[in-house]
Amino acid sequence: MAQLSILRYPDPRLHTVAAPVKEVDDRLRRLVDDMLETMYEAEGVGLAATQVDVHQRVIVMDTSEERNEPRVLINPELIAVSDEMVVGDEGCLSVPTVYDAVQRHAKVTVRALDRDGQTYEMAVEGLAAVCVQHEMDHLMGKVFVEYLSPLKRERIKSKMLKRSREEQKRR
Repeated sequence: MAQLSILRYPDPRLHTVAAPVKEVDDRLRRLVDDMLETMYEAEGVGLAATQVDVHQRVIVMDTSEERNEPRVLINPELIAVSDEMVVGDEGCLSVPTVYDAVQRHAKVTVRALDRDGQTYEMAVEGLAAVCVQHEMDHLMGKVFVEYLSPLKRERIKSKMLKRSREEQKRR
């Protein structure tokens, strides 16, 4: 397994719409394993392939307390969403140290393929529901900061660009 580089906002590649996976093969399973390793190492609860510059519809997540329940969603699609909405602070591995309130459906049901290419459905709520919606946004080329006001978005963009320049100087 290998740790992958996570794209940072405002990298334009984060706005690429992911293509459906045509075949679940060893190459894709290796990507899934690498994504899980990357997500755990970065202490995230979810990661979309778009964030590691692979533009295919693949998500990994683990919202368990013990961090021992990895989930793989290949070609995910929301098949049901609740009318009830929740607002909670979200963060993102592509926008480190930034958290802000985003409104999401309280419960969702998603249909996807697992690591072996088998179709399954999963009904989730709470953090898992937020995570599914957040990561599916990534597959559509959307970063959570796009739910925020233009002023907040611009401040975050400036902060991320400044941090990137400082990191470049240190190298």
